[in-house]
Amino acid sequence: VSYVFGGTLPHFLQEPEDAYIIKNNPIKLRCRATPALQIFFKCNGEWVHQNQHTSQEYMDQNTGLKIREVTINVTRQQVEDFHGPEDYWCLCVAWSHLGTSKSRKATVRIAYLRKNFEQDPQGKEVPIKGMIVLHCRPPEGVPMAEVEWLKNEELVGSFEDDNIDTRADHNLIINEARLSDSGNYTCLASNVVAKRRSATATVVVFVNGGWSLWTEWSPCSVNCGRGVQKRSRTCTNPAPLNGGAFCEGMSVQKITCSALCPVDGVWEEWSEWTMCSAQCERQRWRECNSPPPRLRGKMCEGEGQSTENCTGGLCTQSLENSIDVALYSGLAAGVIAVVVLIVAITLYRKSQSEYGVDVIDSSALAGGFQSFNFKTTRQGNPLLLNSSMQPDITVGQTFSSPICFQDSIDKELFDPLPDKVKVQSSFMVSLGVYSTVEGKKTTMIAPNGIHTLRKTQFKTSAVFGHLGGRLVIPNAGVSLLVPHGAIADDTSWEMYMLINQEECEILLGPEITYGPPGLNLSYPVAMTIAHCAEVSAENWNIKLKRQTKDNKWEEIMSVDDESTSCYCLMDSHSCHLLLDQPGCYALVGEPITDAAIKRLRIAVFGSVEASSIDYSLRVHCVDDTPHAFQRVVTAETSRGGQLLEEPKMLFFKGNCLSLQVSIQDIPQFLWSIKPFTTCQEFSFTQVWYSNQQPVHCAFSLQRHSTSTTQLSCKISVRQVKGHEQILQVYTTVGEVRLIMSLGLITSRSVLTSQTGAKAFKIPLSIRQRICTTFDTANTKGKDWQLLAQKLHIQRNLSYFTKQKSPSAVILSLWEARHQDSGDLDSLASALEEIGKIHCKSLPQSPDDKETDFTF
Repeated sequence: VSYVFGGTLPHFLQEPEDAYIIKNNPIKLRCRATPALQIFFKCNGEWVHQNQHTSQEYMDQNTGLKIREVTINVTRQQVEDFHGPEDYWCLCVAWSHLGTSKSRKATVRIAYLRKNFEQDPQGKEVPIKGMIVLHCRPPEGVPMAEVEWLKNEELVGSFEDDNIDTRADHNLIINEARLSDSGNYTCLASNVVAKRRSATATVVVFVNGGWSLWTEWSPCSVNCGRGVQKRSRTCTNPAPLNGGAFCEGMSVQKITCSALCPVDGVWEEWSEWTMCSAQCERQRWRECNSPPPRLRGKMCEGEGQSTENCTGGLCTQSLENSIDVALYSGLAAGVIAVVVLIVAITLYRKSQSEYGVDVIDSSALAGGFQSFNFKTTRQGNPLLLNSSMQPDITVGQTFSSPICFQDSIDKELFDPLPDKVKVQSSFMVSLGVYSTVEGKKTTMIAPNGIHTLRKTQFKTSAVFGHLGGRLVIPNAGVSLLVPHGAIADDTSWEMYMLINQEECEILLGPEITYGPPGLNLSYPVAMTIAHCAEVSAENWNIKLKRQTKDNKWEEIMSVDDESTSCYCLMDSHSCHLLLDQPGCYALVGEPITDAAIKRLRIAVFGSVEASSIDYSLRVHCVDDTPHAFQRVVTAETSRGGQLLEEPKMLFFKGNCLSLQVSIQDIPQFLWSIKPFTTCQEFSFTQVWYSNQQPVHCAFSLQRHSTSTTQLSCKISVRQVKGHEQILQVYTTVGEVRLIMSLGLITSRSVLTSQTGAKAFKIPLSIRQRICTTFDTANTKGKDWQLLAQKLHIQRNLSYFTKQKSPSAVILSLWEARHQDSGDLDSLASALEEIGKIHCKSLPQSPDDKETDFTF
């Protein structure tokens, strides 16, 4: 016996290992020990029944000891039914004659992997050599998911490229972006259960354009009189790439020049007649030098020599003289023919040159505009046309309608060109405007709109093989050349190319923080945030976001979705939130269609400048929220500005069309305006993201005399092909304006806080009675859900279910929603209606009285 058992306690040759239950498949736990008379499993402190064990015994050929092996099955149901302070666990206990030994604890967990990523990577547009950071937080899972990155469906390896790091907390970091880093990136999370793919993030590495050196000045455009000289430069140093910004400024400069005009020759007086010759002739001459022709001027018409008979025909001549006369006459006729031919050729060339017109680049016409940079350096801005498009010199000049025209400083420079001249200005190319000119007919050829580029993925694809080929996206100036041999022989790939833009977030109201961070609340707070969106589920996707501890923003909920973590109630001008966690919150809008509308508040302020004769009009376009407008008021007050007209509301659509501000009807005999300021234009992105940089412009006026005190004019603010508002300015310069607006009333007596019962519309006693009545469902069906329905709170009711007192939270939401009205009628009417419904629908016993709420 001592040989069989070796005189030792059992020791384990194999202990149970931690395991994961995948789907509904049970797992096996195995123990192997020697020397051992018996081995049993103990799970969660209880012995596993003997009939659930499967055991076998065999002899170790080396030691001669008996080895016992035991296995059990653990099912998913067993693990789910277990509720304890720790995970489901099992261990083995082995017996010998000398005692017992215990194995390690093996934990059994149900493996899973959620479908939704906690954070999907977001597409980016970054300049070349900029840093790219793509964030990815994988779905919750057991065991924890491992993360890999795909670029264009191929694994990204940080070991192969020192510029790429994929080890930083699941994130993908590219230290210096290269053109080759453009592509579609996907975060791939996997564990023993499944693999999950995140949303694909498109990264575009772009190059901003740079100007080349100026060319030399061209010769004067005319041969006579006042003309134009020009020089040009191209946006090719480098050329814009992948939607990079087009160069700022003009591509052509022009100056005036003067060319001396040709002077036609004029005959001087005839000379005296010569004496009569032996041939009975006399002669006289004249020179073409009074003045002589200069600078390709015309020669004098007519003859420079005149001959006549001087004897009246009575003179006799010998035969010899007759021969001489015939000879000289023939020579003279030949000379005259040559002269006539030369004159004819000269006249023909002159006539042809009069029809020639020098082609003048129509960017000179753009000198009449206030030039705004329609595409600045990219900041996550996806809404503009591809500005790397090259001009087509066969296309004629035109302007997209409408464009602001301004005062010309040199009319001759901006006169229209002859119809048959076909030019294209780089300024118009950057706007994406095309036209053809035939005679006096102008046909507009409008490319796909800017919004179409933003909202629609322009995509083209084809199958390529060893021979290669080319992909082209029509009307976008984008193509892809696949060289011959780039693809291996006997191999083919379906290749695609697309243009897509990052959907940038629009802040619809101010960011709000409440605290302190450690605040512990029994009921959620109700926060109200004014917003500037025309709320529509078809046009907007509005989200609530919260700032995390590392200053990143995470989405809490979409206002149209159900959520138990917080509650959001959208009104036309305000959003009411129920929040139980302190922090910084922001309301963010994502436009779904180009019919999404932001409300802008526009106002005009005026002030006298230091010179006392200059007067400045300043137009502000800000989000239609009290906070945004109050910032304008504060800034204007500090510089002495006065509101000249009640602020008005402008509906600005998300269709990527720009905003124009123009001044009209200025009394020209009393006032003058500085050139190039009568109309100013702002790109769509400047206005759409005005919460980042408010839009404002100034018109500088000058009165002809200090005795002029009255100023009247109109300010037009309009979106191209959209809504327009007119601000009527009528003011007395130097007089204090008394116009007051809701946004301007900033009295020091306004309360910043209220505490206690006076802060609420509903008296505390009535509030308690309502909560007592509705928090518990009774036989008459009067519970908090009916109260919510009558108060027009009909969605996301699951949020109130988890509250200690759903009625109290509903009343808090009512308080926030009606804080400005101060009217309890709507609440009283709702309670009265509930009472009437149940009086009619249910019999009432004497012992069961309706609760009477008296306000």
